Amino acid sequence: MNKKIFIMFILIIFSISVTYLHIKIFSTFSEEIILEEFYYIPILFGAFFYSIKGAIISYVIVSILYMPFIFIADPITPLLLADRLLHLLFTGIFAFLAGLLINRDRKLQKQIERDKYLKNIGQVATTIVHDLKNPLIVILGFAKRIFNGKGDIKSAAQTIIESAENMQKVVFDVLDFSKPIKLELKSEDLASVIQKACNYCKPKADESGISLIINVPEQKVETKIDAFALQRALINLINNSIEASKEGQKVTILLEHRRNNYRIIIKDSGAGMDEETLENIFTPFFTKKSGGTGLGMAIAKKIIEGHGGKINIKSELNKGTEVIIEIKK
Repeated sequence: MNKKIFIMFILIIFSISVTYLHIKIFSTFSEEIILEEFYYIPILFGAFFYSIKGAIISYVIVSILYMPFIFIADPITPLLLADRLLHLLFTGIFAFLAGLLINRDRKLQKQIERDKYLKNIGQVATTIVHDLKNPLIVILGFAKRIFNGKGDIKSAAQTIIESAENMQKVVFDVLDFSKPIKLELKSEDLASVIQKACNYCKPKADESGISLIINVPEQKVETKIDAFALQRALINLINNSIEASKEGQKVTILLEHRRNNYRIIIKDSGAGMDEETLENIFTPFFTKKSGGTGLGMAIAKKIIEGHGGKINIKSELNKGTEVIIEIKK
């Protein structure tokens, strides 16, 4: 059954139930006992689920059900009649205002979401253009030098290659983020994947004077993962810790066995993050680095969540960062 039809069906049943209680109580106890306030509930829910149209439909339904109680009293006094007619009037006003306000609120919310979407598109476009513009300027500049026979051709060609690779990385990051992560899960050694990611990052750590402390079991840790994708996410996270650390500091990577999952922890004592950065760490294209697309963390999160896992980051400015990844067994 369609969800909206089902909700309307429930509201009608509720209204009929209230009417039934009216009749039972009215006939058993007193003509003065009427549960008319309960009719506001289906009107409110009708407005909430269907805006002004739902509020009016709900009002019409409850008014029809309430109609017998307008003339049922014996004798019907002018004051009693006025009281029940006023109830119908105020119920109608309530239905109209509730529907109108909810309808206005939803239109405003849609406008806010539309503005936010357009703002995000502008931010994405600006970031991509900025990240592609600088290496493009370098490529054009050195290509002209080669064309004019100026400078060291080999060195110019190397600079062009490096700039083109930077542009390629930007393009690949954008493409990877825009499409769903397709994982090929199979039984792999998680400890080995972590070790390979650390080995990949070690030259960068050595160059920066950072010590990588790796604490993973020597025996195999078998679990279903996409080794290539998870390794890629780990490399990004480890490199972030290296870049945030100063010479002489260390980055610790460890693997813990837990009851229902494995926990990978990447911890550094580097620069840490301020509150704004921590809140937006997984927001696409958000970055305070001088280079990069701001997509690395968002892609890493997609990969980890694609494994049915979770990623949590704790950080304090000037005290370091701890990344906690949970992977299901």
